[in-house]
Amino acid sequence: MDTSYWGTKFGVMLFKDSITRENLLKYYVKYETNKLYKKGIAELKNMGFEILAIVCDGRKGLLTSFKNIPVQMCQFHQSAIVRRYITKNPRMPAAIELKEIVELMTHTDKESFEGALLIWHNKWKKFLDERSINEETGKSFYTHKRLRSAYRSLKTNLPWLFTWYDNIELNIPNTTNMLEGHFSDLKNKLRNHNGLSLTRKKKFIDGFLKA
Repeated sequence: MDTSYWGTKFGVMLFKDSITRENLLKYYVKYETNKLYKKGIAELKNMGFEILAIVCDGRKGLLTSFKNIPVQMCQFHQSAIVRRYITKNPRMPAAIELKEIVELMTHTDKESFEGALLIWHNKWKKFLDERSINEETGKSFYTHKRLRSAYRSLKTNLPWLFTWYDNIELNIPNTTNMLEGHFSDLKNKLRNHNGLSLTRKKKFIDGFLKA
């Protein structure tokens, strides 16, 4: 499940079955909320669907919103979070090494990734703990704050990054790529129909998703 936007106040929240590749449910939304995702899962259950697992992004609070359902955080979303902190082309050796570890995430198993991350942290712990002084206030702050934030996001989300591996029998996708590709195709087709009113745009999206 994921949400894609056109502009700032019009989006589509979509729930798709990775087994049948069928679009099961959608909402037109102004804002993406955990409450609406929970409503969607409840509605699917009421429709008779069995929810084997959920694959979603790592928005705050969403990963812990579903009891007794395995939740996989999209690994590409996690990579994007780290990339925002350390950029696509980091220069610091510690950041370069962390980027290389993150790039392995979608191609390796849980133990290998956790081990590589632990080795990295042990190696660079003193570097991460370095502090600098604000000359105006005299207060200290972490020198490599963005690198620390990148590492912290990985540690925080780690319990949900390899749900697919912990539940291998369920064949859970490790990314929301299926939805991302769907949304990209939809947006490309809509670009050929610029100027559609909101009502006509919704009709176009309805037809596309049914097809």
